[in-house]
Amino acid sequence: MSKENIQELIEGIASKARKASLQMTRLTAVDKNNILSSLIEKIASNREAILEANKIDTGTAKANGLAQAMVDRLTFTEERLDQLIEGIHEVKALKDPVGEEIDGDFRPNGLHIKKIRVAIGVIGIIYESRPNVTIDCAILCLKSGNACILRGGKEAYHTNTILAKLIREAIKTHGQNPDIVQFIPTTDREALTHLLKQHENIHCIIPRGGESLIRFVAENSLIPVIKHYKGVCNLYVDKDADLEIAGDVTINAKCQRPGVCNSIENLIIHKDVAETFLPAIAERLGGHNVKLKVDKIAKGILSSDSTLSLEDATEEDYYTEFLDLTLSIKIVASLDEGIEFINTYGSAHSESIITRNEETADIFFKDIDSSTIYRNASTRFTDGFEFGLGAEIGISTDRLHARGPMGLRELCTYKYIVTGEGQIKA
Repeated sequence: MSKENIQELIEGIASKARKASLQMTRLTAVDKNNILSSLIEKIASNREAILEANKIDTGTAKANGLAQAMVDRLTFTEERLDQLIEGIHEVKALKDPVGEEIDGDFRPNGLHIKKIRVAIGVIGIIYESRPNVTIDCAILCLKSGNACILRGGKEAYHTNTILAKLIREAIKTHGQNPDIVQFIPTTDREALTHLLKQHENIHCIIPRGGESLIRFVAENSLIPVIKHYKGVCNLYVDKDADLEIAGDVTINAKCQRPGVCNSIENLIIHKDVAETFLPAIAERLGGHNVKLKVDKIAKGILSSDSTLSLEDATEEDYYTEFLDLTLSIKIVASLDEGIEFINTYGSAHSESIITRNEETADIFFKDIDSSTIYRNASTRFTDGFEFGLGAEIGISTDRLHARGPMGLRELCTYKYIVTGEGQIKA
């Protein structure tokens, strides 16, 4: 497809999305939920076709030498399809945010002013690898009254295509404009460049993927961007930690699904428990084939164990989102040093402290500058489904206007409704 044809394609998609978004203002909660019900039925009845399309994508990814953790990100299984359907049920059960009154007041002159929640309008979502994002983003945009334009990565192109087709069919089943949800039918980078210039018809861009993609979007977009930068998540094991909990949380946070943004990349351990905790957790991590990058103190503690494969951690390692079975380890002398380390090297995504000390936990909660902070729990819970949001359109590491898992309310803005009885300004 020529550059001129791609530009024409993208401009047409953006224009149709804007038109569809204006038509969505009359959709009721019942209308939206009926579409979601039809989508559940269509996914259930097209399982085989979805899985076959996914096999094409995963086969190509393996042939191209994509890392196993990344292949896992784009793989659909029967269980993950069940989870996808459950996510639609969850969003269906959520209260429709559109029209919700945020604030209200009667002014001395008799004017009644209401601040109500409304859709943003048209949202462009740019994402890589994980095909469940196609469904998650589409249903959240639909329920929050937004039209969306989906631009998935080439790794999951066949899976994304069939999922987008099913969404549009579900919308058409109920007599609504299928352009509420559109999927860009090309992986040409030129399409992304043109998409980011459609500021007259698109109101918000949400990129999900690697840091290079997000930086490209942020630097080239004429449209406001809500960024989901890399997930350099950290786990701090305090001197007052329950070490059994610390061990279990470490294994879960690193090993359950290492290729996702809420898995930990740095393990920080207080020196007072390092001699006891580090050898034990290193052995457990070794059992999961985790490569360890360690500082000098950790290396000294572990040097007597010849079964471990250790690498010296560099400063760059502490900044790195490995998305794989690799973990950097840092030993610190105090809580303050641990907090400083996290605020320096983390990406403001998710952090956890393991401690039995209430005062220590309170300081950690106040001083850590991240979107989501845990005590005695795994960072793997930073997820829209786990937070009761049904799903999430992304996990924002920004501060305006959304932070952390973005659900229905974060996909809304507001407007003022002013009712009077003939008041005029003097």
